[in-house]
Amino acid sequence: MTTPAITLRRGAALRWIGVALLGSWALAASAYVIVPMWPVPATMQTAVVLLLGAFGGPWFGAASVALYLAQGAAGLPVFAGGGAGLAHLFGPTGGFLFGFLVAAWIAGFAGRGWLRAGAVLLAAHLVLFVPGVLWLSQFVGLERAWQAGFVVFLPGTLLKTAAALALLRAVRRG
Repeated sequence: MTTPAITLRRGAALRWIGVALLGSWALAASAYVIVPMWPVPATMQTAVVLLLGAFGGPWFGAASVALYLAQGAAGLPVFAGGGAGLAHLFGPTGGFLFGFLVAAWIAGFAGRGWLRAGAVLLAAHLVLFVPGVLWLSQFVGLERAWQAGFVVFLPGTLLKTAAALALLRAVRRG
């Protein structure tokens, strides 16, 4: 027989997992907002990754991304443009997908002040490019990976980070 305290904790854990699953689905939906580019498409995923961490904290953000990656690995069409399977995780964009974990974790430390939140979100966004570019370089070489996996994304990175910060501030005010 379980005590009420144990049942409450189990219920809270199940709710937390359920909300993290919803977060993973938001991340999957953002993969369908796509600008086709080669070898890495531009999507709205990084903005959602930042928001998952910023709204839910580091553990929640990382858990949502981990659930997302597990769904994609299991064959659900959650990756950019409906991609699925292990080939996507270990293909040219795999480093970016795993970089989402680190970015969500870092974004979880955004805090309340807008300056701190902006700096943390930008750092989180930039950090995800490290494993992305390094992994991509195994397929296209470091110079091409730097250009196609980082430089072309800088304007979008700044815009999506600013949009995530604006949404975070708006929700926290309301």
